[in-house]
Amino acid sequence: MFTGIVEATGRIHAVEDRESTRLVRIATPELGPELAPGASVSVDGACLTVTEADPTRFAVDVIGTTLERTLAGRYRVGGRVNLERALQMGSRLDGHIVQGHIDGIGHLIRCSKVGEFWMMDFDLPPDVVRQTVPRGSITLNGVSLTVAALLDQGCTIGVIPFTFEHTNLGALQAGDPVNVEGDLIGKYVGRMLAQRDSGSP
Repeated sequence: MFTGIVEATGRIHAVEDRESTRLVRIATPELGPELAPGASVSVDGACLTVTEADPTRFAVDVIGTTLERTLAGRYRVGGRVNLERALQMGSRLDGHIVQGHIDGIGHLIRCSKVGEFWMMDFDLPPDVVRQTVPRGSITLNGVSLTVAALLDQGCTIGVIPFTFEHTNLGALQAGDPVNVEGDLIGKYVGRMLAQRDSGSP
């Protein structure tokens, strides 16, 4: 489990496509010394398991639906990714509850600077749109964000300078994809309402 507060960014160091998996090596001098094989790490919001680690980089194996539902299948050497270690019990929850289970891919529609900050419009997977509310939470590329407004097929978020500079959101261009995780509470409420409407116990 994570908070959506990005601790560092890393660079894709190597990508190796195997028969049914993809090995991704990520260079991160900041977090490398803190990671060990078996640890969970959020890579652009996707919860992955560290399979190799040294003081400057680590590796993850990406399989099955994770390759299909996330950006991992599109990673190229040199790309920048957002990183967060798993939440420790007893730590402050500075963002919101993030599982690291990606619901699908969204895309940046437009980015406009407004004074000191940026407003960014994203389209979202239909299931996430239904779970999203104004001033609720959403996770994009592993970043915990507040929904400023709803769009017909997406939402608008406001991004402060610190987040714009210290995550890969600031490098996005119109049309670029992002990993999307909808709000956990919204998922449960949506499920309960759907069961009620269908008459399920």
